[in-house]
Amino acid sequence: MSTDSETYTSTYESSDPYGGNSPEGEGRVFTVGGGDWDDVVDAVDPDTSERIVVNMGPQHPSTHGVLRLVLELEGETVTQIRPVIGYLHTGIEKNMEYRNWVQAVTFITRCDYLSPLFNETTYCLGVERLLGIEDQIPERVNVLRVLVLELQRISSHLVWLATGGMEIGAITMMLLGFREREKILLILEMITGLRMNHAYIRPGGVAQDMPPGAVDAIREFIPDMYKRIDEYEDLLSANPIWLARLSGVGYLDTSSCMQLGVTGPLLRASGFAWDLRKEMPVMGYETYDFNVVTESAGDCYARYLVRINEMRESLKIVEQALDRLRPGPTMVEDKKIAWPAQLALGSDGLGNSLDHIRTIMGTSMEALIHHFKLVTEGFRVPAGQAYVPIESPRGELGAHVVSDGGTRPHRVHLRDPSFVNLQAVPAVSEGGMISDVVAAVASIDPVMGGVDR
Repeated sequence: MSTDSETYTSTYESSDPYGGNSPEGEGRVFTVGGGDWDDVVDAVDPDTSERIVVNMGPQHPSTHGVLRLVLELEGETVTQIRPVIGYLHTGIEKNMEYRNWVQAVTFITRCDYLSPLFNETTYCLGVERLLGIEDQIPERVNVLRVLVLELQRISSHLVWLATGGMEIGAITMMLLGFREREKILLILEMITGLRMNHAYIRPGGVAQDMPPGAVDAIREFIPDMYKRIDEYEDLLSANPIWLARLSGVGYLDTSSCMQLGVTGPLLRASGFAWDLRKEMPVMGYETYDFNVVTESAGDCYARYLVRINEMRESLKIVEQALDRLRPGPTMVEDKKIAWPAQLALGSDGLGNSLDHIRTIMGTSMEALIHHFKLVTEGFRVPAGQAYVPIESPRGELGAHVVSDGGTRPHRVHLRDPSFVNLQAVPAVSEGGMISDVVAAVASIDPVMGGVDR
């Protein structure tokens, strides 16, 4: 496949403006670049072809990100659809190679911007495995990580429900979904200091402990959220318009999911109960009581039901995590790794607190030098590579972390579920109506920041 973004070229001679049959008979080879639109349109002869080529994008539909879809239509039926990505490329993975192991968290948190804590977690788990400190992580750290991850899973599903509803005309759902998400963002801001892109989860622990009032705020939120989920179902589940737009649309069975590498709610909506929190648990997930939600229909409506019920399961996990919170450290004991050591963030959520600086400077010159080197140069990670996948709101998310023994990552590469799941766009759209494309693509829930990164 050509990636030329300036001109349109065909690998094989053919009347098809997108490509032709390969000499080996392996099917058509498509060429879609960033600047080829005029050539594509000019290649279609309106007198001899009944095909219509529609360029959907590049645009920013709701909060998925900047995505382009090239559709080939016969009447109102989609015969071919090709997603074109790369419009939101940020070079995050490459930039991480120029920062130390802790500073890199600030970059990776910005990939999937609807679930940044998950990006941080898979990376930090990989670093901790390379350091050989997985069994040294304090219990309170694991509980805090599970707590904030499940809150953010609910937040991410709310964004999907709100924007997906708006995309097919359910404006009320947009207002309700963002109303509840705002409550979660306020809680996360209270815990981490930021609403999004938190850089809260660090190698060896978390940036700071739970502040006063956070536990009470979460306990107050839980029963309210249970009630709100019931309201969503009352509004949508039996709504004839909602059913007509989602039922039987965007079908994807388990076999297709497996062949495409699709995971997450799409896979579970096809009837396959695969959840890494159960199959490959980390942070003590195996000790929590929750169910893996599945549906058998494999369509957009099944994915809606899966995500709705997953929010309930996440609330169950949050309740259990709150009950398990016990006093304890929030960073490993090894002071050569524990950065920032004994940190208490200031009221602005930035940097070391002044009290902590005074303590270091008043202790000894050696302590001040150690702190300076730890923050500026960073700790060294033994050479090797690690991959620790976790179950994000969109499926299997994993960071392949490679170290050459230095103070900076040699390479970090994300297995982002949005990127992999986007391969299912043709499978869920081709053969259907053009009016169903938006619903089908929305049900995949791709976040383009994670796709392009």
